[in-house]
Amino acid sequence: MNQNIDVSSLGCDVSLAIKREDLLHPIISGNKFRKLKYTIAHVLERSQKCMLTFGGAYSNHIAAVAAAGKLNNLKTIGIIRGEELAGIYKQNPTLRFAHQQGMQLVFVSRAQYALKETPAFLKTLHDSYGDFYTVPEGGTNDLAIKGCAEILTPKDAQYDYICLCTGTGGTLAGVVSSLKEHQKAIGFSALKGTFQDQVVSKYTSNTNYSITDAYCFGGYAKVDTTLIEFINTFKQTHGIGLDPVYTGKLLYGVFDLIKKDYFKKNSRILALHTGGMQGVAGMNLKLEKKNLPQINV
Repeated sequence: MNQNIDVSSLGCDVSLAIKREDLLHPIISGNKFRKLKYTIAHVLERSQKCMLTFGGAYSNHIAAVAAAGKLNNLKTIGIIRGEELAGIYKQNPTLRFAHQQGMQLVFVSRAQYALKETPAFLKTLHDSYGDFYTVPEGGTNDLAIKGCAEILTPKDAQYDYICLCTGTGGTLAGVVSSLKEHQKAIGFSALKGTFQDQVVSKYTSNTNYSITDAYCFGGYAKVDTTLIEFINTFKQTHGIGLDPVYTGKLLYGVFDLIKKDYFKKNSRILALHTGGMQGVAGMNLKLEKKNLPQINV
C-alpha cells in the first residue's frame, strides 16, 4: 500500500508517497519480512531444524528471526553483542520478545562478536550448539536480496526517486537491482559512512543510486530532540509512526532535501517504510534515562 503525503507546505513542486512495508505482517514487518522470506523457505527445504544469527540489544533482525522461527517450528539461536546483558535481558523489550518467541540467547563480549564471521568462531558455535543454518547479521545474503528485489511492483514504475534507509545495505541492493532506467534510489545511511556501496555493487551492476550519511544524526541508534520532535510531529500530522534508528532519519532527510529543492520539479518520490517499530519501546527507555522526550507510537 502506498500512502500519499502532503508536502505542499515544504515549498517545492514534487509529490511524496510512502510504501507501507511496515504493514506486511503483524510481527515480522518491512524489510525483515522480505529478507527472511526465501531464507526460511530454503531452511525448510533442507529440512534443517535450527537457525543461528547475530545482533545487538535492540536488533530488528533478532526479533524477526525469533518470530519467524516460532511461526515455522524452527529452533533459533541469537548471538547477542554484549555479555553484560546476560543478567538483565528481560528488561530489554527486544530481547525479552525474542526469548518469548523461543530464541536461545547467547551473550558474548564485543571482542568475540567481532569474530562472528570467522571460521574458527563458527566452528566453536557448531561445537557448542550442533547443526544450524547461519543467517548473517542483518539478514543480508543472496536470498535476502531476492526478497528485497520484490519490494517495488510494476505500479511503482511511476516514481522517479525511491528513498529508503540503509543499514547493512541488503535492502538497498535488492531495490537497486529492480529499478527501472528512469528511476534513482537514494539510500539514507542509519550510521556514519556509505560502506553499503560495496554491498550494492556486489549484487547488481545498476548504478542509478546514491548513498548519504548526512542524516544519520551522529551514528547508529543516535538521536536528539530535533529527530524526536520530527517523528512525533510526523505521527500527529500523517498518522504514521516512525522509528528513530531508520525510518525517522529517512523521512527527516527526505523532507530536508525537498525543502532544499534537491529533487527535480514535478518529481514523484516514493519513500519505503521498512518497519522497525518494535525498537521504539527500547529507545524510549534509553530516552527516559537521559530525561529526553518520548517517541509517540
